[in-house]
Amino acid sequence: MPLSSDEASRFADLLKEHAESLTARWVELAGASLRGRLSSAELRRQLDDLRKGFEQALRSGSVHLTDEGSAELRAQLAEISGHRARQGFSANETAVSVFALKDAVLDALGDGDDAGTLRDYVAFSAFVDRAALFTFDSYVQVRESLIADQAEQLLELSTPVVKLWDGVVAVPLVGTLDSARAQVVMERLLQTLVDTGSPYAIIDITGVPAVDTQVAQHVLKTVVAARLMGADCIISGIRPQIAQTIVALGIEFGDIATKASLADALRYVLSKTNRSLNAKRTER
Repeated sequence: MPLSSDEASRFADLLKEHAESLTARWVELAGASLRGRLSSAELRRQLDDLRKGFEQALRSGSVHLTDEGSAELRAQLAEISGHRARQGFSANETAVSVFALKDAVLDALGDGDDAGTLRDYVAFSAFVDRAALFTFDSYVQVRESLIADQAEQLLELSTPVVKLWDGVVAVPLVGTLDSARAQVVMERLLQTLVDTGSPYAIIDITGVPAVDTQVAQHVLKTVVAARLMGADCIISGIRPQIAQTIVALGIEFGDIATKASLADALRYVLSKTNRSLNAKRTER
């Protein structure tokens, strides 16, 4: 049963009149679930601001958390949820901090056990419950955003493009090469080729545990894209086990140069570079 406007006004008065003692009790109850991971001063500041938010929402006549008068309260709940999510608190710990307001308010009500007081408190409890559930939604959104950002950062870190020599860049691949990672590899390699003007790129798969048809297709697509940019690609790290797998799968690399190790690939590229330089000197 939602709060009536009279009930909302009554609890707004209670939150204001018992502000000091109610906040102190709220901090005590909420702090027990946080096990000292948040300082008492920081927790008190958060909850006192939140108490004012509840008071303002109720004073405006809000009986639902979605009401316009609860906009500031929703913003505060979302801010606390985001702050807690970034600090590593769980959604449960965040919601419990809001749920604890009900016990603090019950203490402030004293011994009022008449039916009217009980009915009002039940309605107020439902309002607080909806606020706590709102923190769950806000927390999940922030955590999903953080996880997505971290995944993107890890993906970029796991696909470095390094300059080995003048005109020679390399992509040392480690781990499984899926579609998302293959796209990042291609984009970063092509951008590096543009930035450095390198005519040669080495794709080293020494750290790739296994090569299947999908991995081979990703590598071949990257090679074709690099060729369109005017760069030749050499694939290194073809170990005996991988070579046998490639043959068994019937995968054809065509005229793409392949080498057993990154060192062999670099020597191959340098020899081609020297031949190109010698040819140019001869023409002159």
